Amino acid sequence: MVGQIVVLFLLLFVVVTIAKGVRIVPQGEEWIVERLGKYRKTLTPGLHLITPYIDVVKYTVTTKDLILDIEQQEVITRDNAVIIANAVAFVKVTDPVGAVYGVTDFRLAIRNLVKTTLRSIIGNMDLDESLSSREQIKTKLKASIADQAIDWGLTIKSVEIQDIKPSPSMQVAMEQQASAERERKAMVTKAEGEKQSVILEAQGKLEAAKLQADAQIRMAESSAQSIRQVTDALADRQLSAMYLLGEKYVQALNALGASANSKFVVLPADMQETLKGILGKPKA
Repeated sequence: MVGQIVVLFLLLFVVVTIAKGVRIVPQGEEWIVERLGKYRKTLTPGLHLITPYIDVVKYTVTTKDLILDIEQQEVITRDNAVIIANAVAFVKVTDPVGAVYGVTDFRLAIRNLVKTTLRSIIGNMDLDESLSSREQIKTKLKASIADQAIDWGLTIKSVEIQDIKPSPSMQVAMEQQASAERERKAMVTKAEGEKQSVILEAQGKLEAAKLQADAQIRMAESSAQSIRQVTDALADRQLSAMYLLGEKYVQALNALGASANSKFVVLPADMQETLKGILGKPKA
């Protein structure tokens, strides 16, 4: 009975020993082996034999690309505007030894490094520049953390800005600013239109005055020409003057008689003398 127990114990010990000594590493992983608390070797994908009880698989490292989500954070821009930004980092472990021994938690380290670097980059930009420069921010961010990541045995494949937007309070302020700018432009447009209207009206009055003055000049020239013609025809300056005055007098009477409000036409008492003045004295 005791012999059977010993045999069973030995069989169990052999199975456990084999289980501890034989390691099959799956594709996409690398295992870190320590011997008595000190780094021994790295197991790549495939079948490996290690020394049982002395060698221990301490860390299992994924060599596939890791997707690290960077949580949202508030960032203050150079012009003291508050925006909300988050990102996602694509990281690959290229040196498992550096990844496990170079930093306590490389995932947490990369997240914090991206967050602090993102705050630094956006802090040197104005609000408008930060909202419209995603590619520039991404390029600067990747370049800034790449060297540090190499020290940790990591390669930064890419860093993408998922979202970058003003904070809710900033959105309200921007909407108010945009509304005020629209009102200002509307007032400027209205004032410019009124200005153009006044200018056009003044130009119209000026042109009308010029035309009226020109018409009066032409009428005066025409009247002067008529006077010269009458003077030349009658050869007597006094008689010609009397003739022209009589003509104007008759025209005024005609206009007065043609008026719809005119009820009576008053003729001068010295009508005959007036006609004589118009027609001139009869020759002897």
